[in-house]
Amino acid sequence: MKKNLLCIGIGLTAGIFGGLIGLGGGIIMVPLLTGLVKMDQCRAHGTSLAVLIFTGISGAVTYGLHGQVNWPAALALAVPAVLTAPAGALLADRLPDWKLKRAFGLFLIFCSFLLLFKPLLGDVPGMLSRPAALAALAVTGTFTGFLSGLMGVGGGTIMVPAMILLAGFSQHGAQGTALMVMVPAGATGAFTHWRLGNVDHVSLACMAPGILLGAYIGGSAAQTIPDDPLRWLFVVVAIYTGWRYLRAIKPDVACDADIQAS
Repeated sequence: MKKNLLCIGIGLTAGIFGGLIGLGGGIIMVPLLTGLVKMDQCRAHGTSLAVLIFTGISGAVTYGLHGQVNWPAALALAVPAVLTAPAGALLADRLPDWKLKRAFGLFLIFCSFLLLFKPLLGDVPGMLSRPAALAALAVTGTFTGFLSGLMGVGGGTIMVPAMILLAGFSQHGAQGTALMVMVPAGATGAFTHWRLGNVDHVSLACMAPGILLGAYIGGSAAQTIPDDPLRWLFVVVAIYTGWRYLRAIKPDVACDADIQAS
């Protein structure tokens, strides 16, 4: 019962957080699942990714009702992400990921500083032509899908900066589109994790209602916050996440070895 209540609370917290700043909430769920529920790392990644499907649905509907989902961009991001997410999930089950975590941490911090200075860039982020912007987003989707399956995250920390800097999206528009992409990309990655036994079904059932409610609350609240404060909030969260990834320690064994030993 205690575990179930913890999972409900984790889902609600991650949903509010994800809906508010356009993230799936995986960067909240994975640490809480391993720290509070004592779930092993790979199972936390797989379970988090499965829950993120619900975050994407609830958050995308909320943003979509306000006209803040760009369908061409969502398609450009989602198609390659769906193709690469299973590969990321397979790697999470078989190989250590500390090097990728550190590289991702550096990338996050770099994007955060770019977003921080976005108001000073004038029209530079929007100078890409529409075909070039869609092509750049397709490349972003390829990397995002793989990382989503590997890390158990929605990928909003990559997609949102890419849409703003490469295609000139507003913060709200980028967040709504990112949440929409999380649905198909998360589903394919989560299905691979499920086949590998890396999804805790009881925890998933407990977190899903909380994350649906939380994503709706967060997405609704985000509509009342101007772009600049929302961007600052995103930057703070992304830098903190990047710092956590940079501190990743090389494990002694691969992730799936931990599962077999548990």
